[in-house]
Amino acid sequence: MKGTGASVGKAWRGWERAGRQSAEEMIAEARKALFVMVGFMAVVWALQIVNWLSDYRLDLDFGVVPHDMSRLPAILVAPFLHFGWSHIEANSGPLFVFGFLAAYRGVVRFLWLTLLVAVTSGLAVWVFQGTDTLGVGASGVIFGYFGYVVLRGLFDRRLVDTLIGVVMAASFAYLVTVAVPGTPGVSWLAHLGGLVGGMAGAYVLRDRHPGAAAVDDGPAALGRASAPGAPDAGSRADLHKELRDLGLL
Repeated sequence: MKGTGASVGKAWRGWERAGRQSAEEMIAEARKALFVMVGFMAVVWALQIVNWLSDYRLDLDFGVVPHDMSRLPAILVAPFLHFGWSHIEANSGPLFVFGFLAAYRGVVRFLWLTLLVAVTSGLAVWVFQGTDTLGVGASGVIFGYFGYVVLRGLFDRRLVDTLIGVVMAASFAYLVTVAVPGTPGVSWLAHLGGLVGGMAGAYVLRDRHPGAAAVDDGPAALGRASAPGAPDAGSRADLHKELRDLGLL
């Protein structure tokens, strides 16, 4: 009994150290995502100022014109331009919130995701929209981030991200209503294309080594002392990691 108590005590101390490390990592990731989104928003607003000063010439030069081959590269630029101050103000809040959540698990993944949803959103407009239109705006990218955040936890197998996805899906389910035909004055094709791109990105950019963090000798020792039929050490390690991410350990 004395040996078992010592093992449990050692395991608990190991979990405490891992929990502190995990919390520090989460804070570091959140800080990095915050810096990225502040810089991202600064670029979008700087483009808006330049656009406004040039009487919105950038919209005319870099907006998406469906079926025009010469304007196909514009799908990479148009998401960061807007038609006016009310347009960028309406997009800025959702763009920052969903962008922050998307960037939280890594800047490189976030950049690839942004490229993916810009392409899928822009292509949906370029291929299917009427030829007498001009498209700009970040709403397609916003929908892409939304789809990514909702599904990321399922593909990464992270409890924290899954819970965030459930909350976001429940809180912003109404967004899907403007990703279907029938909403006047809104490019629902851009929304739908971005949403599909974000959901695909959650799978393509998934963490292929979830729960791969090293486990302290304490929990491993406890696993070796467990009774027959108990869950193996790997399963417990994954569970403990998720609980630490939630701040419960």
